Amino acid sequence: MDLDQADTLRLNRVQGFSPALLHAPSYELWRHLPGPTLFEIPGKHASPLFVSVLLHGNESTGWAAIQSVLNRHHGHLPRSLMLFVGNVDAARYTVRTLRSQTDYNRSWPGTLDDLTPEARVMREVVDAVRVQKPFGSIDIHNNSGHNPHYACVNRRDDRYVQLARLFSRTVVYFERPLGVQSAALSQLCPSVTVECGLAGGPEGVAHAADFIEAALAIDHLPDRPVPDGDLDLMQTHAIIKIPTGATVSFDGTDADFQFRSDLDRLNFSELEPGTLFGRLGSRRRHLLNIEPGGPHATSSDYFTYGDGEIRLCKRAIPAMLTRDNNAIRLDCLGYLMHRVARDGSRLVEADTAVMG
Repeated sequence: MDLDQADTLRLNRVQGFSPALLHAPSYELWRHLPGPTLFEIPGKHASPLFVSVLLHGNESTGWAAIQSVLNRHHGHLPRSLMLFVGNVDAARYTVRTLRSQTDYNRSWPGTLDDLTPEARVMREVVDAVRVQKPFGSIDIHNNSGHNPHYACVNRRDDRYVQLARLFSRTVVYFERPLGVQSAALSQLCPSVTVECGLAGGPEGVAHAADFIEAALAIDHLPDRPVPDGDLDLMQTHAIIKIPTGATVSFDGTDADFQFRSDLDRLNFSELEPGTLFGRLGSRRRHLLNIEPGGPHATSSDYFTYGDGEIRLCKRAIPAMLTRDNNAIRLDCLGYLMHRVARDGSRLVEADTAVMG
């Protein structure tokens, strides 16, 4: 299939789960599935767990984790499962999304562009899940830089955080980007996105599979706060984007942005003002675009550029900083977060700006 050619997109719905899929790798799913597919798999408890995988075609951990779970249970699940297998066409080529497509995880209800074929399919999925009164929702992802495994929520309600805590004590609350699965499903049930490190790692597959198992087995999610000592809660405040047309390097090669080679090793570190991210290139035509992480987040700048050096000017905790040029082009360079209390208030002392 030509990467620029998009067929008419339709949701494929299947009752049960074919044994032929239990060992098929994600890049071979196009041979078995005509496109995005919603499976309804019965279990002992009727209220289903909804799980989505492969919303990005190069993030294979979720599919491998689901295969692991279904192989363990041999068709006898403790709870019904609604499984959405997303971008089968992109998975064929092991890419995030095809050039002809809209990102599958920017197309769910709440997106600003709800007229795309992808948005229509996601609305259909949400409508089908709503009818079944889901117990909870899990969206499984990988990232392209060095990050720990962590969970993300769009609401700080107790049951949502309890579900996230089943996966990790590190939980990120976010309001942007729009059109993501977890935000859409948060209107129906406790929902969480889990980030499982780099694709292909066995640790990520095992962790995701254990999390799915726990969510299938648990009778109910406690409606009480997770103890403070068992939770490290952060909130996304800013999104770092590269201006359209700007070039990027990580090896010292001249480019509009010459970032340090270990940039993604800064993820989830508490950075002080003055931390060096890199340098502007010789032409110095561009500065970083900093977008607010939500309607209540700051839109003020986080960087200074004195003497051409790109330095942080506020305390922040980065996440998902990446050295992958495709990820940067299709999404962003990374995010900046702050630790927060359950009410969203900052837990750090005031920032000290470093000017230059």
